[in-house]
Amino acid sequence: MTELKNDRFLRALLKQPVDVTPVWMMRQAGRYLPEYRATRAKAGDFMSLCKNPELACEVTIQPLDRYPQLDAAILFSDILTIPDAMGQGLYFESGEGPRFRKVVNTLADIEALPVPDADKELGYVMEAVRTIRRELNGRVPLIGFSGSPWTLATYMVEGGSSRDFRKSKAMLYDNPQAMHALLDKLARAVTAYLNGQIRAGAQAVQIFDSWGGALSAAAFQEFSLRYMRQIVDGLIREHEGRRVPVILFTKGGGLWLEAMAESGAEALGLDWTCDIGSARARVGAKVALQGNMDPSVLYAKPAAIRAEVARILAAYGEGSGHVFNLGHGITPEVDPVHAGAFFEAVHELSAAYHR
Repeated sequence: MTELKNDRFLRALLKQPVDVTPVWMMRQAGRYLPEYRATRAKAGDFMSLCKNPELACEVTIQPLDRYPQLDAAILFSDILTIPDAMGQGLYFESGEGPRFRKVVNTLADIEALPVPDADKELGYVMEAVRTIRRELNGRVPLIGFSGSPWTLATYMVEGGSSRDFRKSKAMLYDNPQAMHALLDKLARAVTAYLNGQIRAGAQAVQIFDSWGGALSAAAFQEFSLRYMRQIVDGLIREHEGRRVPVILFTKGGGLWLEAMAESGAEALGLDWTCDIGSARARVGAKVALQGNMDPSVLYAKPAAIRAEVARILAAYGEGSGHVFNLGHGITPEVDPVHAGAFFEAVHELSAAYHR
Protein backbone atom coordinates (compact mmCIF):
# COMPACT_ATOMS: atom_id res chain seq x y z
CA MET A 1 0.00 0.00 0.00
CA THR A 2 1.51 3.32 -1.12
CA GLU A 3 1.37 6.04 1.51
CA LEU A 4 -0.62 9.13 0.53
CA LYS A 5 1.56 12.18 0.08
CA ASN A 6 -1.47 14.52 0.19
CA ASP A 7 -4.48 13.35 2.21
CA ARG A 8 -6.11 16.70 3.05
CA PHE A 9 -9.16 15.82 0.91
CA LEU A 10 -9.85 12.68 2.98
CA ARG A 11 -9.09 14.52 6.22
CA ALA A 12 -11.52 17.32 5.40
CA LEU A 13 -14.29 14.82 4.59
CA LEU A 14 -13.77 13.38 8.08
CA LYS A 15 -13.67 16.92 9.57
CA GLN A 16 -10.07 16.45 10.68
CA PRO A 17 -7.65 19.43 10.72
CA VAL A 18 -6.11 20.51 7.42
CA ASP A 19 -3.64 23.26 6.45
CA VAL A 20 -5.73 24.63 3.57
CA THR A 21 -9.19 23.85 2.22
CA PRO A 22 -8.81 20.98 -0.29
CA VAL A 23 -10.13 21.50 -3.80
CA TRP A 24 -11.13 19.37 -6.75
CA MET A 25 -13.66 19.96 -9.50
CA MET A 26 -16.46 17.86 -10.94
CA ARG A 27 -15.64 16.99 -14.58
CA GLN A 28 -12.07 18.12 -13.98
CA ALA A 29 -10.98 15.63 -16.67
CA GLY A 30 -12.97 16.87 -19.62
CA ARG A 31 -13.56 18.87 -22.74
CA TYR A 32 -12.24 22.21 -21.46
CA LEU A 33 -8.70 20.72 -21.64
CA PRO A 34 -7.03 20.43 -25.06
CA GLU A 35 -5.05 17.40 -23.85
CA TYR A 36 -8.32 15.63 -23.01
CA ARG A 37 -9.71 16.36 -26.47
CA ALA A 38 -6.56 14.93 -28.05
CA THR A 39 -6.83 11.71 -26.02
CA ARG A 40 -10.53 11.35 -26.81
CA ALA A 41 -9.77 11.75 -30.51
CA LYS A 42 -7.16 8.99 -30.15
CA ALA A 43 -9.77 6.75 -28.48
CA GLY A 44 -12.29 7.35 -31.27
CA ASP A 45 -15.35 8.16 -29.17
CA PHE A 46 -16.43 8.76 -25.59
CA MET A 47 -17.37 5.19 -24.63
CA SER A 48 -14.22 3.79 -26.23
CA LEU A 49 -12.28 6.18 -23.99
CA CYS A 50 -14.24 5.04 -20.91
CA LYS A 51 -13.63 1.36 -21.74
CA ASN A 52 -9.87 1.72 -22.30
CA PRO A 53 -8.25 1.59 -18.82
CA GLU A 54 -4.95 3.07 -19.99
CA LEU A 55 -6.58 6.03 -21.73
CA ALA A 56 -9.08 6.51 -18.86
CA CYS A 57 -6.04 6.69 -16.56
CA GLU A 58 -4.36 9.18 -18.88
CA VAL A 59 -7.27 11.64 -18.84
CA THR A 60 -7.83 11.18 -15.09
CA ILE A 61 -4.27 12.34 -14.41
CA GLN A 62 -4.09 15.11 -17.04
CA PRO A 63 -5.64 17.81 -14.81
CA LEU A 64 -3.30 16.88 -11.94
CA ASP A 65 -0.31 17.38 -14.22
CA ARG A 66 -1.64 20.78 -15.30
CA TYR A 67 -2.86 21.93 -11.86
CA PRO A 68 -0.61 20.87 -8.95
CA GLN A 69 -3.08 22.41 -6.47
CA LEU A 70 -5.66 19.67 -7.04
CA ASP A 71 -6.17 17.57 -3.91
CA ALA A 72 -7.99 14.60 -5.48
CA ALA A 73 -8.36 12.69 -8.72
CA ILE A 74 -11.74 11.39 -9.86
CA LEU A 75 -12.09 8.25 -11.94
CA PHE A 76 -12.82 9.04 -15.57
CA SER A 77 -15.99 7.15 -16.46
CA ASP A 78 -19.71 7.80 -16.94
CA ILE A 79 -22.71 7.42 -14.64
CA LEU A 80 -24.50 5.29 -17.25
CA THR A 81 -22.08 2.36 -17.21
CA ILE A 82 -24.46 0.37 -14.97
CA PRO A 83 -27.53 0.59 -17.27
CA ASP A 84 -25.21 -0.24 -20.18
CA ALA A 85 -24.01 -3.35 -18.32
CA MET A 86 -27.68 -4.26 -17.74
CA GLY A 87 -28.08 -4.59 -21.51
CA GLN A 88 -29.79 -1.26 -22.25
CA GLY A 89 -27.48 -0.46 -25.16
CA LEU A 90 -25.93 2.90 -24.31
CA TYR A 91 -24.82 5.10 -27.21
CA PHE A 92 -24.19 8.82 -27.69
CA GLU A 93 -26.09 10.82 -30.30
CA SER A 94 -24.19 13.84 -31.57
CA GLY A 95 -25.70 16.97 -30.04
CA GLU A 96 -28.27 15.00 -28.03
CA GLY A 97 -26.23 13.28 -25.34
CA PRO A 98 -26.69 9.71 -24.07
CA ARG A 99 -29.37 7.43 -25.52
CA PHE A 100 -30.44 3.82 -24.89
CA ARG A 101 -31.49 1.32 -27.53
CA LYS A 102 -33.76 -0.40 -24.98
CA VAL A 103 -36.22 1.45 -22.77
CA VAL A 104 -37.76 0.21 -19.52
CA ASN A 105 -41.57 0.49 -19.65
CA THR A 106 -43.11 -2.24 -17.52
CA LEU A 107 -42.57 -4.35 -14.40
CA ALA A 108 -41.77 -7.27 -16.71
CA ASP A 109 -38.99 -5.19 -18.32
CA ILE A 110 -37.61 -4.45 -14.86
CA GLU A 111 -37.77 -8.04 -13.66
CA ALA A 112 -35.82 -9.13 -16.75
CA LEU A 113 -32.93 -6.76 -15.98
CA PRO A 114 -29.80 -8.47 -14.62
CA VAL A 115 -27.77 -7.04 -11.74
CA PRO A 116 -24.37 -6.82 -13.41
CA ASP A 117 -21.29 -8.45 -11.93
CA ALA A 118 -19.02 -5.49 -11.15
CA ASP A 119 -15.84 -7.48 -11.79
CA LYS A 120 -17.06 -8.97 -15.08
CA GLU A 121 -19.45 -6.74 -17.03
CA LEU A 122 -17.86 -3.64 -15.45
CA GLY A 123 -14.35 -5.05 -15.18
CA TYR A 124 -12.95 -2.30 -17.45
CA VAL A 125 -13.89 0.26 -14.75
CA MET A 126 -12.15 -1.77 -12.03
CA GLU A 127 -9.06 -2.10 -14.21
CA ALA A 128 -9.09 1.67 -14.77
CA VAL A 129 -9.23 2.22 -10.98
CA ARG A 130 -6.28 -0.13 -10.42
CA THR A 131 -4.30 1.53 -13.22
CA ILE A 132 -4.97 5.04 -11.92
CA ARG A 133 -4.03 4.11 -8.35
CA ARG A 134 -0.77 2.65 -9.59
CA GLU A 135 0.06 5.71 -11.69
CA LEU A 136 -0.93 8.16 -8.95
CA ASN A 137 1.58 6.46 -6.64
CA GLY A 138 0.12 8.15 -3.56
CA ARG A 139 0.07 11.65 -5.09
CA VAL A 140 -3.55 12.36 -4.11
CA PRO A 141 -6.59 10.20 -3.25
CA LEU A 142 -8.75 8.69 -5.98
CA ILE A 143 -12.51 9.24 -5.97
CA GLY A 144 -14.83 6.57 -7.37
CA PHE A 145 -18.43 7.32 -8.25
CA SER A 146 -21.81 6.21 -9.50
CA GLY A 147 -25.11 7.75 -10.43
CA SER A 148 -27.90 7.43 -7.89
CA PRO A 149 -30.66 4.86 -8.48
CA TRP A 150 -33.23 7.58 -9.23
CA THR A 151 -30.94 9.34 -11.69
CA LEU A 152 -30.07 6.09 -13.48
CA ALA A 153 -33.75 5.11 -13.56
CA THR A 154 -34.72 8.34 -15.34
CA TYR A 155 -32.35 7.60 -18.21
CA MET A 156 -33.55 4.00 -18.46
CA VAL A 157 -37.25 4.90 -18.50
CA GLU A 158 -36.93 8.01 -20.68
CA GLY A 159 -34.44 6.39 -23.08
CA GLY A 160 -31.98 9.23 -22.53
CA SER A 161 -31.87 12.77 -21.18
CA SER A 162 -35.13 14.52 -20.34
CA ARG A 163 -36.25 18.01 -19.43
CA ASP A 164 -39.44 17.07 -17.60
CA PHE A 165 -39.02 13.34 -16.74
CA ARG A 166 -42.61 12.74 -17.81
CA LYS A 167 -42.24 8.97 -18.33
CA SER A 168 -40.28 8.45 -15.11
CA LYS A 169 -42.70 10.48 -13.03
CA ALA A 170 -45.69 8.82 -14.65
CA MET A 171 -44.29 5.42 -13.62
CA LEU A 172 -43.50 6.74 -10.15
CA TYR A 173 -47.10 7.85 -9.56
CA ASP A 174 -49.04 5.35 -11.72
CA ASN A 175 -47.01 2.26 -10.88
CA PRO A 176 -44.89 2.85 -7.76
CA GLN A 177 -44.40 -0.92 -7.40
CA ALA A 178 -42.55 -1.00 -10.71
CA MET A 179 -40.47 2.08 -9.90
CA HIS A 180 -39.52 0.67 -6.49
CA ALA A 181 -38.54 -2.63 -8.13
CA LEU A 182 -36.30 -0.74 -10.58
CA LEU A 183 -34.76 1.43 -7.88
CA ASP A 184 -34.08 -1.52 -5.59
CA LYS A 185 -32.36 -3.41 -8.40
CA LEU A 186 -30.30 -0.34 -9.26
CA ALA A 187 -29.39 0.22 -5.59
CA ARG A 188 -28.04 -3.33 -5.40
CA ALA A 189 -26.12 -2.78 -8.64
CA VAL A 190 -24.67 0.55 -7.47
CA THR A 191 -23.64 -0.95 -4.12
CA ALA A 192 -21.78 -3.78 -5.84
CA TYR A 193 -20.26 -1.36 -8.35
CA LEU A 194 -18.95 1.07 -5.72
CA ASN A 195 -17.67 -1.76 -3.54
CA GLY A 196 -15.83 -3.07 -6.59
CA GLN A 197 -14.25 0.35 -7.08
CA ILE A 198 -13.26 0.50 -3.40
CA ARG A 199 -11.68 -2.95 -3.53
CA ALA A 200 -9.83 -1.88 -6.70
CA GLY A 201 -8.46 1.20 -4.96
CA ALA A 202 -10.98 4.08 -4.79
CA GLN A 203 -10.34 5.94 -1.53
CA ALA A 204 -13.63 7.89 -1.42
CA VAL A 205 -16.84 7.56 -3.41
CA GLN A 206 -19.45 10.04 -4.60
CA ILE A 207 -23.08 9.30 -5.52
CA PHE A 208 -24.32 11.70 -8.19
CA ASP A 209 -28.04 12.27 -7.68
CA SER A 210 -28.19 14.59 -10.66
CA TRP A 211 -31.98 14.59 -10.98
CA GLY A 212 -33.11 14.18 -7.35
CA GLY A 213 -33.94 17.89 -7.29
CA ALA A 214 -36.63 17.31 -9.93
CA LEU A 215 -38.75 15.45 -7.37
CA SER A 216 -41.25 16.75 -4.84
CA ALA A 217 -40.18 16.70 -1.18
CA ALA A 218 -42.20 13.55 -0.48
CA ALA A 219 -41.07 11.79 -3.66
CA PHE A 220 -37.42 12.63 -2.99
CA GLN A 221 -37.57 10.89 0.39
CA GLU A 222 -39.32 7.81 -0.98
CA PHE A 223 -37.75 7.38 -4.40
CA SER A 224 -34.27 8.87 -4.11
CA LEU A 225 -32.93 9.31 -0.58
CA ARG A 226 -34.29 5.93 0.57
CA TYR A 227 -32.17 4.12 -2.01
CA MET A 228 -29.07 6.22 -1.45
CA ARG A 229 -29.32 5.27 2.24
CA GLN A 230 -29.60 1.63 1.19
CA ILE A 231 -26.38 2.00 -0.80
CA VAL A 232 -24.50 3.75 2.01
CA ASP A 233 -25.55 0.99 4.41
CA GLY A 234 -24.09 -1.64 2.06
CA LEU A 235 -20.75 -0.01 1.27
CA ILE A 236 -17.30 -1.05 2.43
CA ARG A 237 -16.41 1.69 4.90
CA GLU A 238 -12.85 0.71 5.84
CA HIS A 239 -10.21 -0.30 3.30
CA GLU A 240 -6.40 -0.25 3.27
CA GLY A 241 -6.47 0.80 6.91
CA ARG A 242 -8.48 3.99 6.31
CA ARG A 243 -12.08 5.15 6.37
CA VAL A 244 -13.64 5.35 2.89
CA PRO A 245 -15.77 8.53 2.96
CA VAL A 246 -19.02 8.77 1.02
CA ILE A 247 -20.28 12.00 -0.57
CA LEU A 248 -23.92 12.44 -1.59
CA PHE A 249 -24.55 15.11 -4.21
CA THR A 250 -28.16 15.92 -5.04
CA LYS A 251 -28.39 18.79 -7.51
CA GLY A 252 -31.26 20.95 -6.32
CA GLY A 253 -31.28 19.16 -2.96
CA GLY A 254 -30.67 22.16 -0.70
CA LEU A 255 -34.17 21.88 0.81
CA TRP A 256 -33.44 18.41 2.19
CA LEU A 257 -29.97 18.72 3.71
CA GLU A 258 -31.07 17.74 7.21
CA ALA A 259 -32.55 14.45 5.96
CA MET A 260 -29.53 13.78 3.77
CA ALA A 261 -27.22 14.41 6.73
CA GLU A 262 -28.86 11.41 8.46
CA SER A 263 -28.00 9.08 5.55
CA GLY A 264 -24.74 7.80 7.00
CA ALA A 265 -22.62 9.61 4.38
CA GLU A 266 -19.64 11.62 5.56
CA ALA A 267 -20.30 14.60 3.27
CA LEU A 268 -22.96 16.36 1.23
CA GLY A 269 -22.30 18.12 -2.05
CA LEU A 270 -24.03 21.46 -2.52
CA ASP A 271 -25.02 23.15 -5.75
CA TRP A 272 -24.60 26.92 -6.13
CA THR A 273 -28.21 27.76 -5.19
CA CYS A 274 -27.52 26.90 -1.54
CA ASP A 275 -25.63 29.24 0.82
CA ILE A 276 -22.81 27.19 2.33
CA GLY A 277 -22.84 29.11 5.62
CA SER A 278 -26.54 28.43 6.11
CA ALA A 279 -26.00 24.80 5.11
CA ARG A 280 -23.25 24.44 7.72
CA ALA A 281 -25.53 25.87 10.40
CA ARG A 282 -28.30 23.46 9.40
CA VAL A 283 -26.28 20.23 9.40
CA GLY A 284 -23.96 21.12 12.28
CA ALA A 285 -21.16 18.65 12.87
CA LYS A 286 -23.00 15.70 11.29
CA VAL A 287 -21.38 15.91 7.85
CA ALA A 288 -18.72 17.74 5.89
CA LEU A 289 -19.81 19.95 2.99
CA GLN A 290 -18.50 20.03 -0.57
CA GLY A 291 -18.98 22.88 -3.01
CA ASN A 292 -20.32 25.15 -4.18
CA MET A 293 -19.21 27.84 -6.62
CA ASP A 294 -21.38 28.48 -9.67
CA PRO A 295 -19.44 26.94 -12.61
CA SER A 296 -20.27 30.03 -14.68
CA VAL A 297 -18.01 32.12 -12.44
CA LEU A 298 -15.14 30.49 -14.35
CA TYR A 299 -16.14 32.50 -17.44
CA ALA A 300 -15.22 35.67 -15.52
CA LYS A 301 -11.76 37.18 -15.17
CA PRO A 302 -9.38 35.73 -12.53
CA ALA A 303 -9.95 38.67 -10.17
CA ALA A 304 -13.70 37.97 -10.11
CA ILE A 305 -13.06 34.24 -9.61
CA ARG A 306 -10.80 35.05 -6.68
CA ALA A 307 -13.45 37.33 -5.14
CA GLU A 308 -16.10 34.61 -5.35
CA VAL A 309 -13.74 32.04 -3.80
CA ALA A 310 -13.11 34.50 -0.96
CA ARG A 311 -16.84 35.00 -0.43
CA ILE A 312 -17.57 31.26 -0.21
CA LEU A 313 -14.66 30.63 2.14
CA ALA A 314 -15.87 33.42 4.41
CA ALA A 315 -19.42 32.06 4.30
CA TYR A 316 -18.22 28.62 5.45
CA GLY A 317 -15.95 30.11 8.09
CA GLU A 318 -13.14 28.66 10.15
CA GLY A 319 -12.30 25.01 10.64
CA SER A 320 -12.23 21.82 8.62
CA GLY A 321 -15.12 19.98 7.02
CA HIS A 322 -15.18 21.90 3.73
CA VAL A 323 -14.02 20.54 0.39
CA PHE A 324 -14.07 23.33 -2.18
CA ASN A 325 -15.69 22.41 -5.49
CA LEU A 326 -18.05 23.79 -8.08
CA GLY A 327 -21.79 23.47 -7.58
CA HIS A 328 -21.88 21.29 -10.72
CA GLY A 329 -19.37 20.21 -13.37
CA ILE A 330 -17.07 22.59 -15.23
CA THR A 331 -18.40 23.46 -18.69
CA PRO A 332 -16.43 22.79 -21.88
CA GLU A 333 -16.00 26.44 -22.91
CA VAL A 334 -14.07 27.51 -19.79
CA ASP A 335 -10.53 28.80 -20.33
CA PRO A 336 -8.13 26.39 -18.57
CA VAL A 337 -6.23 29.43 -17.22
CA HIS A 338 -9.36 30.42 -15.30
CA ALA A 339 -9.61 26.96 -13.74
CA GLY A 340 -6.02 27.36 -12.58
CA ALA A 341 -6.81 30.74 -11.04
CA PHE A 342 -9.68 29.09 -9.16
CA PHE A 343 -7.48 26.37 -7.64
CA GLU A 344 -4.73 28.83 -6.71
CA ALA A 345 -7.21 31.14 -5.00
CA VAL A 346 -8.69 28.33 -2.89
CA HIS A 347 -5.34 27.28 -1.43
CA GLU A 348 -3.99 30.79 -1.03
CA LEU A 349 -7.07 32.33 0.59
CA SER A 350 -8.15 29.38 2.73
CA ALA A 351 -5.00 29.07 4.84
CA ALA A 352 -6.27 31.83 7.14
CA TYR A 353 -9.30 29.69 8.06
CA HIS A 354 -7.18 26.75 9.30
CA ARG A 355 -4.81 28.31 11.87
